[in-house]
Amino acid sequence: MTTAVLTPAALHRCLADETRLTLTLLLCTEPELCVCEMTEALAAPQPRISRHLAYLRRAGLLRGRRRGAWIFYRLEPTLPEWVSIILEASRDAAPPEVITAHRRLADAGTARRRQAACHTKPRPALFSSTSGDIA
Repeated sequence: MTTAVLTPAALHRCLADETRLTLTLLLCTEPELCVCEMTEALAAPQPRISRHLAYLRRAGLLRGRRRGAWIFYRLEPTLPEWVSIILEASRDAAPPEVITAHRRLADAGTARRRQAACHTKPRPALFSSTSGDIA
């Protein structure tokens, strides 16, 4: 399944929603995150996060890949330069929601490692292969 060509209007529709903006900006600083990590980072229900991730994927902003029971998302590696410039500027503005989400992500990773309940690696707090891709 191919995704639509990302236009400026489509990008701004994606980023106009606070949840989608936060998810996208998290993925600007993390190479890849699974749905469970993003659910914990945003302290939001999994169906809500999955719905927004599907929207971003259909728009052509994200790419997903399945690994066992988990789906991992990352920014689409072939994003045009103008999109990268907008995302970088948005990330540098560091909305409070993104800072909070990064802190939750770091805390959740620590808790999961203690419980040995998840596959994630340690993640530093912010401010201190293509096989299996999902189209």
